Amino acid sequence: MKKIYNIKRIIIVIFAVVVLTSGCGSSMEYTMEEPLDATKVEIGNIEIIEHLLTVNEYSRPGYKLEEVNGIVIHYTGNPGTTAEANRNYFQSLAYKGTTYASSHFIIGLEGEVVQCIPLDEQAFASKERNKDTIAIEVCHPDLEGEFNRITYETLVDLTAELCKMYGLKGEDIIRHYDVTGKTCPKYYVENEEAWEILKKDIEIRLKEITGN
Repeated sequence: MKKIYNIKRIIIVIFAVVVLTSGCGSSMEYTMEEPLDATKVEIGNIEIIEHLLTVNEYSRPGYKLEEVNGIVIHYTGNPGTTAEANRNYFQSLAYKGTTYASSHFIIGLEGEVVQCIPLDEQAFASKERNKDTIAIEVCHPDLEGEFNRITYETLVDLTAELCKMYGLKGEDIIRHYDVTGKTCPKYYVENEEAWEILKKDIEIRLKEITGN
């Protein structure tokens, strides 16, 4: 009986490891370790993990971004997943060819920022606004889609720094919803007041770093 019990325990442990590492789908890879092929850069005082996608038809087409007239905020739609996991999903599209999707930046649950697309290239994120916007995907802890505190603060800082870089104002910060009507970022579409507060916080931060 003891031998049978030990075998069962081993099977349970193996099953648990498989479940925890498989995530929501086979395309998602979960890791908190910094990838070996990533480099660190800075935007303002924000540390960015630059882990660019390879050029491919489905997630990094290599189209030039000739001008930047706005910042589009998205949410990942995958509760509890990491920035790197979502970056790896975008990379997997190069091989799967099932859909077109990507983002310039992904902000993780611990405030980490992963850059997937260079700022002089278009991301597949916001339909007709791909040609003149920077896209930011934001991770979230649950199905409601509200950003946690550290993620929220990093989003405010990053968006303000990008606005400074491109000479943008609060009115140039939009949601995916404002372009396509998709409920994204979910919490900030369903709670209009929360969206207005987020934009106001970005505007305040922008004034702090520009002195205007």
